[in-house]
Amino acid sequence: MTNFIKAVAIAGCVLGSHPLQADESHPVIKLWPNGLPAGSKEFTAEQVEAAKARTTSERIAYVDEPSLTLYRAPENIANGCAVIVCPGGGYNILAWPKEGLEIAEWFNSFGVTAAVLQYRVPRRDPEHPEREPLQDAQRAIRLVRSHADDWNIDPDRVGVLGFSAGGNLTVMTALHWQESTYNGVDAADELSCRPDFVIPIYAAYLGDKQDDTQLDPAIRITKETPPMFMAVTWDDKMRGLHAALLFAELKRAGVPAEVHVYSKGGHGYGIRDSANPVSTWHYRCEAWMRLSNLLNDAED
Repeated sequence: MTNFIKAVAIAGCVLGSHPLQADESHPVIKLWPNGLPAGSKEFTAEQVEAAKARTTSERIAYVDEPSLTLYRAPENIANGCAVIVCPGGGYNILAWPKEGLEIAEWFNSFGVTAAVLQYRVPRRDPEHPEREPLQDAQRAIRLVRSHADDWNIDPDRVGVLGFSAGGNLTVMTALHWQESTYNGVDAADELSCRPDFVIPIYAAYLGDKQDDTQLDPAIRITKETPPMFMAVTWDDKMRGLHAALLFAELKRAGVPAEVHVYSKGGHGYGIRDSANPVSTWHYRCEAWMRLSNLLNDAED
């Protein structure tokens, strides 16, 4: 409960488009020091004010200065692994404490450094809402790798976790890492944006818009797709089926993967306790990370 109250209090510092207030323990790093990539959509003043008005202690409803909030693993247990966390919210808001800060604290508890991503919301492109957030996610992966020495992390063990729309964004980082989505800003952009592993949790928008019993035809898995861990529930619309179909495609391509489909739990639970077994999915995730040798210190 203490960590949750702390997370809500921190989230309450978010006002409008301003990034989370930086502090000594959790610094905020701007993704785009020279401004957003060319072609980024701008909102009218009325649209900005309407979005800002929807921001609460539980959600951020307007981001035009994308950033990373850094949660470094304690030095005595740090193992060199790092995860970029993408909160969900339909690409319209960010569920900031529940699907961002709380999971970052949990990763810290077993030696993983986490960086929580504030990607651009609300939607800029109704047909392809992931386009500008994908720029933010790719830039975030490169920035984390560029700070490997400073943050004591292994640049070959940098993954991405996301919930709901953030889970969709996580899958997009796994599928589109070879695509150039923006012009380089600095030396960090010379680094790869391919995540070493991805963790989409109750990922949204993976189904074919014409036939929701199938994956979107744009989801093309190759042997170079990163290893994947997924968790979802049967009663979360068609998302359990989509996770199963995605798992089958990963298997066909020879990509290591694990999927947990629980019977009940719905959507949007994060890692908060409940009476449903799905509330333990994150412990299965930690076990998968250990079995995948992601938590071994580089010196081991």
